[in-house]
Amino acid sequence: MKKTKNRWLIALAAIAIQLSIGAAYAYSVYTTPISSEMGWEAKEITYAFTIMMALGGISAAFFGGFVEKKGPRKSAILAAFLFGFGQAGAGFAIHIESLGLFLLTYGLLSGLGLGVGYIAPISTLVKWFPDRRGLATGMAVMGFGAGALITAPVAANLIGSFGVSTTFYILGISYFILIVLGASYIAPPPADWMPQGMQQAIDSGKKVMKKDLAQLTAKEAVKTRRFWMLWSMMLINVSAGIMIISVASPMSQELIGLSAAGAATLVGLMGIFNGGGRLGWAAISDYIGRPTVYTIFFGLQIVAFVMLPNIGNVLLFQALILVIISCYGGGFSNLPAFIGDLFGTRQLGAIHGYLLTTWSLGGIIGPAIVSQIRERTDSYLPVFYVFIVLVSIAFLISLLIRRDIKRIEGQGQELKETAPSKELHLQESNS
Repeated sequence: MKKTKNRWLIALAAIAIQLSIGAAYAYSVYTTPISSEMGWEAKEITYAFTIMMALGGISAAFFGGFVEKKGPRKSAILAAFLFGFGQAGAGFAIHIESLGLFLLTYGLLSGLGLGVGYIAPISTLVKWFPDRRGLATGMAVMGFGAGALITAPVAANLIGSFGVSTTFYILGISYFILIVLGASYIAPPPADWMPQGMQQAIDSGKKVMKKDLAQLTAKEAVKTRRFWMLWSMMLINVSAGIMIISVASPMSQELIGLSAAGAATLVGLMGIFNGGGRLGWAAISDYIGRPTVYTIFFGLQIVAFVMLPNIGNVLLFQALILVIISCYGGGFSNLPAFIGDLFGTRQLGAIHGYLLTTWSLGGIIGPAIVSQIRERTDSYLPVFYVFIVLVSIAFLISLLIRRDIKRIEGQGQELKETAPSKELHLQESNS
């Protein structure tokens, strides 16, 4: 009899994959050293990061079907080749002083690897943790957020000791090995698998297992109203979060007079709250439900965006920024579990990929709104008013999706209640 794998080791394997691809967010560490060594302009170097982030969400949608068909192991190995060779290839591009090759390797290859590597372990984790969906996906996605925190100081030290090109070689190979190690253990559970004691707890009434709203394919899911409501909420949440991330340092210096060092500290804290929010909000969602968590996200952000334009207190200003960032991270970590709740786990990876198009689109919309408003008004304050409107729309959608869920649950209960009477009527007719 084949031994069932340890689900906590499956989670560890997923975290190893997410830690590696999450290193993408440490890109700013390379900008100045590359510019100094190559003489390339900062905006030219930033194109590589922009390409990678745009492709991250797009490739997640593109590879969603591949993940479902080939499974998490083969998908993660593909991510290892794409992301690892993309990073190492960036080192070779710098060695031969080719900006075009740098954009191709760090931007294109790493971006493709980022998307497939992000979704590869998630649907598997949801299946291994039917009792703790939020916690499971929160752990993995927190690993993604923590990747930059670990990579940034490591990369900085390597650059100081070996130079930029060699640093990319070392890290690219390291990412490849770490992702392959994670891929070597990760696998889906047996059909209808449950953790030990869970079935007994359900049978005895000690635990009530809420059933998924439906079991849909990706093609069926995108035809539903709730898919597009969830897509819209995610787009606004991502846009708000990335907007703050893109201008946190200059905005805090301009509006509340933070020093450059103080602004840098705020940016570091944002990384911690991004990662912590991913785990914390996801764990909480297992107790209060994903619909409630998303309503809380937008309620908190409405309060934050209303208060930010009128605050002079340095600590309160930073606290509100960190609240928004925690909601940004929490949106990502709760998404896979929410997908499972709404559409089932049948093609969770593919549906997740479609919804992650908001990642790419929000990465464009958020910075574009803030840059355009800042350029035209010479102030960051109007940005807050725009996002009050957007987040209020998301809050309203979060209420509508809750109503939609209750409507569908009511229809399901009605079918259950009418089925016995129909069966009795049929028996009476036959007799």
